[in-house]
Amino acid sequence: MRALITGAGGQVGRELARSCPSTVTLVARERGELDITDGDAVSQTIAAEKPDIIINAAAYTAVDRAEEQKEMAFRINRDGAKHLAQAARANGARLLYISTDFVFDGNRGTPYKPLDEACPISVYGSSKYQGECAILDTLADRAIILRSAWVYASHGHNFVKSMLRLMGDRDSIDVVADQTGTPTWARGLAETIWRLSRTSGKGGIYHWTDAGIASWYDFAVAIAEEGRNLSLLKQNIKVNPISTQAYPTLARRPAYSVLDKEETWSLLGRKSLHWRIALRSMMKELKIDDDT
Repeated sequence: MRALITGAGGQVGRELARSCPSTVTLVARERGELDITDGDAVSQTIAAEKPDIIINAAAYTAVDRAEEQKEMAFRINRDGAKHLAQAARANGARLLYISTDFVFDGNRGTPYKPLDEACPISVYGSSKYQGECAILDTLADRAIILRSAWVYASHGHNFVKSMLRLMGDRDSIDVVADQTGTPTWARGLAETIWRLSRTSGKGGIYHWTDAGIASWYDFAVAIAEEGRNLSLLKQNIKVNPISTQAYPTLARRPAYSVLDKEETWSLLGRKSLHWRIALRSMMKELKIDDDT
């Protein structure tokens, strides 16, 4: 199988490269090498590389900034996705699009299933959902939409690394406790993408995160504990739970965005690791990097 990754320099893109199966011929393109908002460049690249599957890891993910840069968010997350879908259709390729829990409004208390009605409440969520729609309209069952949430890795910018940086400078930190979802290590997400890419012609919408649920506060408490145990933090940090109202942001966030993964687990014959186990593994990786 020949696979082309867009956004190869990002968190998921880099993990896709690291976990690429030996049976896959990988073509990786970072943003500077392929701008998915350029329809002509996308068309030419796909025609030249002739991938069996395109994995779109390129995205505009700055949730708050998107409220002020709406045009840019839609140009990347919707129009870029459509360009890739059109090129995939023209060249007989499949397309896997990484989407988000932010397509839901969070106004429920049970996990969202793949076919539940989307109702985004932010520009970022709307742009990703419209990207999903553009792909499905263009490719139908040759498209795979994979929604995930709260993604982090040992590289790039993410909540875990931001928390460790802040915790290294402070005695205490305030973190929102009334938004609930599931942290997801990019390594496990990448491995799942490769497994989905090998399913024979199985298109549709799927969900994948690590197992379990957490608030951002729970996540931060775990980061502090693991950081101290691994000596990534020199002292114990007090983590204080606060409300969303006490920490206003430009973009609204879903209060509850846990994704139901049963269908994906059944298809792949495996379940996710619990988010706490995955976090520990990633932070051990950070520790190794810190020691070298």
